Amino acid sequence: MATLNILVAVCVAYVVLLFAVAFAADRAARQGRGGWLRSPLVYTLSLSIYCTAWTFYGAVGFAARSGLEYVTIYLGPTLVMIGWWWTLRKMVRVGRSQRITSVADMISSRYGKSNTLAVCVTVLAVIGTTPYIALQLQSVTLSFAAFSPVDPIGQGRSEQSIAVYVALGLTLFTILFGTRNLDANERHHGVVIAIALEAVVKLFALLAVGIFVVWGLESGIAQTLARIDASPIAEFNVSASRWTALTLLSAAAFLCLPRMFQVMVVENEDERHLRTAAWAFPLYLMLISLFVVPIAAVGLDLMPQGSNPDLYVLKLPLLVGQDGLAILSFLGGFSSATSMVIVAAIALSTMVSNHIVMPIWLRATGGAAMMSGDVRQFALLARRLSIGGVVFLGYFYFRLSGGGTALAAIGLIAFAGVAQFLPALMGGLVWRGATRSGALAGLSVGFALWLYCLLLPSFGAGVIVPVRVMEAGLFGLSWLRPHAMFWTGGMDPLVHAVMWSMLLNCAAFCAVSMFSFPRPIERLQGAQFVNVFDHSQRPGSWTGGLGQSEDLLIMSQRILGATEAQEIFARAARRQGLSGYLPEPSPEFLEYLERRLSGSVGAATAHAMVSQIVGRATVSVEDLLAVADETAQIMEYSSRLEAKSAEQARTARQLRVVNEKLTQLSVQKDGFLSQVSHELRTPMTSIRAFSEILLGGGLTPEELQKYASIIHAESLRLTRLLDDLLDLSVLESGQVVLNVQTATLAEVLDRAISGAVGGTLGGLDIRRDTTAEAMVLHTDIDRLAQVFINLIANVRKYCDADHPVLEIRAERDGNGLIVDFIDNGTGIPIQNEALIFEKFSRLGETRAPGAGLGLAICREIMHRLGGAIAYLPGQGGAGFRVTLPQASQ
Repeated sequence: MATLNILVAVCVAYVVLLFAVAFAADRAARQGRGGWLRSPLVYTLSLSIYCTAWTFYGAVGFAARSGLEYVTIYLGPTLVMIGWWWTLRKMVRVGRSQRITSVADMISSRYGKSNTLAVCVTVLAVIGTTPYIALQLQSVTLSFAAFSPVDPIGQGRSEQSIAVYVALGLTLFTILFGTRNLDANERHHGVVIAIALEAVVKLFALLAVGIFVVWGLESGIAQTLARIDASPIAEFNVSASRWTALTLLSAAAFLCLPRMFQVMVVENEDERHLRTAAWAFPLYLMLISLFVVPIAAVGLDLMPQGSNPDLYVLKLPLLVGQDGLAILSFLGGFSSATSMVIVAAIALSTMVSNHIVMPIWLRATGGAAMMSGDVRQFALLARRLSIGGVVFLGYFYFRLSGGGTALAAIGLIAFAGVAQFLPALMGGLVWRGATRSGALAGLSVGFALWLYCLLLPSFGAGVIVPVRVMEAGLFGLSWLRPHAMFWTGGMDPLVHAVMWSMLLNCAAFCAVSMFSFPRPIERLQGAQFVNVFDHSQRPGSWTGGLGQSEDLLIMSQRILGATEAQEIFARAARRQGLSGYLPEPSPEFLEYLERRLSGSVGAATAHAMVSQIVGRATVSVEDLLAVADETAQIMEYSSRLEAKSAEQARTARQLRVVNEKLTQLSVQKDGFLSQVSHELRTPMTSIRAFSEILLGGGLTPEELQKYASIIHAESLRLTRLLDDLLDLSVLESGQVVLNVQTATLAEVLDRAISGAVGGTLGGLDIRRDTTAEAMVLHTDIDRLAQVFINLIANVRKYCDADHPVLEIRAERDGNGLIVDFIDNGTGIPIQNEALIFEKFSRLGETRAPGAGLGLAICREIMHRLGGAIAYLPGQGGAGFRVTLPQASQ
């Protein structure tokens, strides 16, 4: 007989395999070799997350208890997939255009990016999914217990301890592969491929048990059909109301379950994958349910009276000594349970982190956390803690409920809970008149009735709901009895709860929406959602200035990471024809930035963050016309007029910027001539004056030495100035000849530091990562060292911190190299950032001497080396980025 020790060893080996597969998939995706990860087959298999332990174990138990009623659980999703063109296609399109991260994000984004609504949906989703997670833990513990009667070693094993170990293992796996990136809109390739593998395992295991039952325990199809005809399963006693209610309930849950939304919408790589899934997923459901009735019928005949029918899939192989098949069956059930918990934990943790933890934290810090501190790490920590909290909420429900309820009953309770999202979700996709108030009202009424009529009574009379309330009704009102609301007694409790909760949910949603007026942003979002195929994205009319651009960059670096944020801002600046990292905060750019941020912190929080910096968005004329649904001719004319007006305004802003720069350059030109005159006249005057003194004679040897030294020093000063001017002229004319050599970055920096500071650092603290400086450079080493010397010397001369610190960071960027020089001073005012690379640019009052040619020379040198030098805003102090192409190790 198979022992529990062997079973545990097989589980550990299987989990190690899942880790290896997930790690390999993540690695392949990062290296750009994961094209097969984005195939329609993987997407279809990931949808099998719908088939949890309820399907693997509970479907057989459901069939044994209720006959063909179990078919409704597969019929609902099949109908949804058949009608994918009208429902799923729109959900996926909206999800991609709005960078939706969860079902709560979808609903809140539709209704004006309301975080209040997002919090409500998140809390309800956690409550509604908790019984489902408990169901998975219960199925695993029942599976282990099924081996105990035939294994004396396992007699003393605690089911509760098994549930704890399973919960800990699932939490660890989910944290490792579900929170590798903050951007929840990024695909979790490792998790998805692990789920696809588990889909194959559970399908193969259930088919193997079914084939064994039909051709191993029975003599073939004929005898099996005869046994089914003789069993109670053949009697179709399902009422039409229950059949209809269960079919609609499973269809609603398929659309609204957080884990299904995660794999269907968030993890969708290509909208065209739905075409394949529309026929492949119903086929998968047919195959996995193919042997449910034969297994149930044979189990009813062969298993002892009182056996748990949920475990027939395990018990039948064990009954005849087929330990290997029993272990395979166990792995199938284990796969079903673990895949559900993993994806549900990812989805719910994203919702809790984005819509509850992050807004509370940002509000508690007064928004200062966006500009200082590491928002990215805090968000990841919040998401990881949320995963643990979600999984252990399911464990506590399992402990509280005692784990004695049939698996199908727990699953249906969870289905009824998440189905309350359906009116707000689907209504928002088809009805522009739906409002936030209506969605809140519908959700509140529906979930209150679900709690009162179904969830709380499921713990048993007297546990949470008093016996007198169950019998006499709330406040003694008979029409408020949990199982007989409004005097509708005698109904099936599930049908009763689903009917009243969904009916009053829809009624409240429609009534309140009709009698409340939506805010402008709600109407804008409504137009974008309902008419998503006409305009997948229309930017709102954000407005902002360059000063706010730097604040936006600082905030984005805290959330997205410095590299990704700087790349986004630099790319946007290049598209606008600007240099550096500060694009003009146009409506298009702000809308794009908001969508990128929403992938990490959710749409509602991202909208609030951008609003806090640049102010509230207004609705453009184009969007108002779309909301008002005027005729196509008026919309077209107005949109052209609006586009032309926006273009003229943008051109005017750019002209103002150019005019301001020309004015500054004109002033600078005058200053240039004055500065050249001054820089030349000063040493020449000194040389002439002291030369006349020498010509006069009558000086002592000491005086001769003194005046000659002054003349020599002033001559060197004049020579340096002329050398700089000549060097700059040669560089600008392109006549420079490069002396290409080979050296490591560390060697160039060592040389530059020695040249810039001489024998002493003079209180300057230089921080480097020498391991990152091992790159070998093929360039003009002398010229590159000249650039580095200038940057280091500038920090030494101009950094106004009490204890100056220069941090030098080096990293690869594709085939190139980036070297950042960042100090801890006050930095450069934003209005002067465009002038610091101009000749003789010396900003304001400076305590250090110099002609102001250093950065201009650096710019020309880097241009000749095929690289670039730019001011790097948003670093706290002054920051300069040197970019070099073709750095190789």
